[in-house]
Amino acid sequence: MFPSMEKHLTNTIAQSKKKRCTSISAFSEGELANIEVNNELLDLEHRLRKVSEETLSQSASFVFTLKNQIGGLAAALKLFQDNRINVVHIESRKSRYRNSEYEIYVDIEADNSRLTDIVSLLESQVSSIAFGNVPCSPLDKNGKEITKVPWFPRKISDLDQSSNRVLMYGTELDADHPGFKDKVYRQRRKSFTDIAMNFKHGQCIPYVEYTETEIQTWGTVFRELNKLYPKYACREHLVNLPLLQQHCGYREDNIPQLQDVSNFLKERTGFQLRPVAGYLSPRDFLAGLAFRVFHCTQYIRHQSDPFYTPEPDCCHELLGHMGLLADPNFAQFSQEIGLVSLGATDEDVQKLATCYFFTVEFGLCKQEGDMKVYGAGLLSSISEFKHAVSEKAEIKHFDPNVTCNEKCLITTFQKAYFFTDSFEQAKEKMRSFASTIKRPFAVRYNPYTQSVDVLDSARQIATVVSELKGDLCIISDAVKKLGVTDDMPQI
Repeated sequence: MFPSMEKHLTNTIAQSKKKRCTSISAFSEGELANIEVNNELLDLEHRLRKVSEETLSQSASFVFTLKNQIGGLAAALKLFQDNRINVVHIESRKSRYRNSEYEIYVDIEADNSRLTDIVSLLESQVSSIAFGNVPCSPLDKNGKEITKVPWFPRKISDLDQSSNRVLMYGTELDADHPGFKDKVYRQRRKSFTDIAMNFKHGQCIPYVEYTETEIQTWGTVFRELNKLYPKYACREHLVNLPLLQQHCGYREDNIPQLQDVSNFLKERTGFQLRPVAGYLSPRDFLAGLAFRVFHCTQYIRHQSDPFYTPEPDCCHELLGHMGLLADPNFAQFSQEIGLVSLGATDEDVQKLATCYFFTVEFGLCKQEGDMKVYGAGLLSSISEFKHAVSEKAEIKHFDPNVTCNEKCLITTFQKAYFFTDSFEQAKEKMRSFASTIKRPFAVRYNPYTQSVDVLDSARQIATVVSELKGDLCIISDAVKKLGVTDDMPQI
């Protein structure tokens, strides 16, 4: 929160006994000017307005990369014509990254609103876009190449475009996969893949009638893990596991249905599940978290080795992840990581994903002085769970700036596991690390429209501030009714 907004909240609370907030209205220009107790916010607002005014009075320029398809340029340029945007200058060159693609530089006359609209429309037609006020060249004044902003979903239904980009497994199994030679298992996997590939946002996840063999495999994993949870699992997992048993049918003789679990999470934390056929790229997986969507497999590991799987399966997802996704603080933490990943560079996304891997998937923390497990990869793997809590495991203190360079191992035990002194410390360290990710804009999730707002103009920031005023009014009224001011936590 901006410093002056914090002061505004403090003043509002202090005055709550004298005046009740009776209405919620948008900030006027005068009100925005009055929230200037902190000069830094006032200076920021002036600079943002100046940038906005300059953008309105100048041509806007950006570079987009065409996909390798016939008619790509014509389709892209038609968007300018349909939206009555005047193209002042255009030039092309071969992509510096892929010989099969072309980069198109465009100089147009447009205001911020139309520029935002055309960029949004172009995203479905092109591979990537870099936009802003740039010289009439794809290089900046220092001779450096314009930073490209990778495509990212703007609304929750956009996940339909990225959720099927499976990198590993799905219907194709490696030769060393336990189920590679099992034709029945491979055919079964195909049925689960079909469900995931055909799923669209807004649909119910199809219910699956699991076979007796699949239920026995689940039962073995469920039974053995529940022997380890009481002593080694973190508090948040232990609190929510009984609720999953009560509301979602978590039992030794029953594999929970994804739709039932999704409904439960929706009520608890706003998260929902989406079926996926296999591994997604780090970018596509993290993008789902930004919308409080967790990509979840529906198939189960091969029965020949219930204690091992080279890939995420429903045992991993349902027994490892769901307990923490049902915790409001952890759900918020997961979404924050997802939001930071949107539009970040490939390098930053990989670092973010690696830290996610060694915390959310394989993290340890101390609670009441004892080492506890909160990583889903451990909470769902009997053999690695036992290894991680044994004296054989190498345990290091979690430092995201160091851990981000570690190698993630998929088919074997990790070489080292990372812990924090508390679960809260793990979240705060990840938040601090995420704040170092550089992008030419900020993003904000709109829960009402289930979309992401890109904050790159003074007008958009003023809208957010106006909405915050409404929230502050509600908080002020609540504090007055409680009659507590001195013990309020700092924001």
